[in-house]
Amino acid sequence: MADMDAFTDLLDPDMCVVTAAAGGERAGCLVGFASQCSMRPVRFVVWLSKVNRTYEVARAAEFLAVHLLTPEQFDLAALFGGETGDEVDKFTRTRWTRGHGGTLVLEDAYAWFVGGVEQRIDGGDHVGFVLDPVRSGARGGPDGRPLLRLSDALAIEPGHPVD
Repeated sequence: MADMDAFTDLLDPDMCVVTAAAGGERAGCLVGFASQCSMRPVRFVVWLSKVNRTYEVARAAEFLAVHLLTPEQFDLAALFGGETGDEVDKFTRTRWTRGHGGTLVLEDAYAWFVGGVEQRIDGGDHVGFVLDPVRSGARGGPDGRPLLRLSDALAIEPGHPVD
């Protein structure tokens, strides 16, 4: 197998926070693997680690919420990336509201959308949740503000191992 580190070290993807609610449980995590995956119909995929509590809740969820942050929102990223829902209720530390399908929408996110889970794809240590967007929102219009990227989040120690 080729050494992929040389390739992946060049990437600096946008980070997002994914939230899930199902069966009376709620969870959320910082995600670095996410992308639009279809234009017609519009589809978006988020990849959740199998060791993450958010994955466990998302497996039973019909809808997920995906949130974009800016570098100025590092503390919010650190909450969802550096704490584990196994030990901390992250939602008591941030403002949120119920969204479509019972999702949890972070009120301070720069932009967000809620998507219905169309399919789940096992990719190894992560599972891709292909989402059909049904609602979205943003704080203002496009203003050229940069989004939080992987390079902005490197100081966050993951709440779960990333082996």
